[in-house]
Amino acid sequence: MSVPADLLKTPLHALHLELGARMVPFAGYSMPVQYPSGLMAEHLHTRTAAGLFDVSHMGQLRLEGGDAAAAFESLMPVDVIDLPVGKQRYGLLLNDDGGILDDLMFFNRGADLFVIVNGACKVADIDHIEKRIGHRCEVIPMPEMALLALQGPQAVTALARFAPEVAKLVFMTGGRFQVADTDCFITRSGYTGEDGFEISVPAEQADWLARQLLTQPEVKPIGLGARNSLRLEAGLCLYGNDIDESTTPVEAGLNWAMQKVRRTGGARAGGFPGADKVLAQLADGVPRKRVGLVALERIPVRDHTELQDPSGRKIGEVTSGLLGPSIDRPVAMGYVTPDHAALGTRVNAIVRGKPVPMEVASMPFVPNRYFRG
Repeated sequence: MSVPADLLKTPLHALHLELGARMVPFAGYSMPVQYPSGLMAEHLHTRTAAGLFDVSHMGQLRLEGGDAAAAFESLMPVDVIDLPVGKQRYGLLLNDDGGILDDLMFFNRGADLFVIVNGACKVADIDHIEKRIGHRCEVIPMPEMALLALQGPQAVTALARFAPEVAKLVFMTGGRFQVADTDCFITRSGYTGEDGFEISVPAEQADWLARQLLTQPEVKPIGLGARNSLRLEAGLCLYGNDIDESTTPVEAGLNWAMQKVRRTGGARAGGFPGADKVLAQLADGVPRKRVGLVALERIPVRDHTELQDPSGRKIGEVTSGLLGPSIDRPVAMGYVTPDHAALGTRVNAIVRGKPVPMEVASMPFVPNRYFRG
C-alpha cells in the first residue's frame, strides 16, 4: 500500500522506517502497522516481555483553572471533581443524545487536568471542549508532546533501570520522572490489558528516548496491528468500531465508568449531555448490548458481520473480530438485542453467506494483568 504524502508524521517516523516498519495511513498520520517480525510475534512478545508503541498521534491537552474539574465533569457522566491528585481515570465525552463523542483518560496533576484523547477525534474533541467549557477554564492543547506506551509484564523491569521510582506506581497513578536524562510524565496504564506505562515526552526528545528504551533486552517495537489484537483480547473498546456517536455508555457496557455520584440518587447526579437518556437506560435497560463472542469454528469473524439468531432473524452486528493470537481462537465483540446477551447464548455470524456458530462469552478474553500493588 502506498502512503499518501500529505499524512502527518510523528516524531518517531524516521525511527519506524529505520526499523523496517510497514507504514499505513491512520488517523491522518503515517503509522507503523507492523515491523519485520510480524503481528503475531509482536503480540506475543508484548504478552510475555515488553512492547514499545508510538501513540504520538493521540491528542494531549491540559485543563487549567480553579473551576477546571467541575467544568470538565459537566461534559461527562464521570466523577472528575473527587479524583485525587496523582490519580488517573477513564472518561467519556457525550453528545446531547447521550452518544459517545470519544473515550479518553484524564489525570489530576493538582495544578491541571492532563487529558489524552483519541488521535482521530482530537481536533473535534478540543473544539468541543473549548466551546463548552472554554469560558470556565483554560483549554491548552499540547502538540509539543509525543506519547510512547511501554506495555507488557517486563515493562517495569526495563523502565525502572532508567527511573527506579516508577516501580512504586500502581495502576492508574503517575508522576514526573527523569528517563535517560529526559523529563517525562508517566502513568502506569495502557490499552493492552497488560501492566505497563504511558510516557508523555517532549517531541524533540521522543526519538532519543525510544532508542534508549529499545536498547533494553525486554523491549521490541510494536505496530498498530498488534495494538488492535491486544486491546480486543483485553475486551477494550476501539473508538470508531465498538463505540461511536450512535452508542451510549450503557449500550456499550461501560456502566463501570459512571460512578454512583453521577447516577440517579447520587450527590451530583445528571447535568451531563444526554443525561436523561443515559440515566433512563441505566434504570430501564437498552435496546442493544455490547457482548464478547467466541466462534465455535476456526473462522475469524470480522467487523460489520451480521449476527442472526438460529431462526435467521438479524439480532446484531460484530464491531471487532479476529483470531486471538494469545488464545488461538476467533474472538469478537459486537452488539446484540438484550434477549441474546446472556453468557452462553448461541448466535450465528453470517460469513460469506454461511452461518458461523458463535457463543456469547465473558470479557476480557485474556485476563488483565494490571499492577495494583
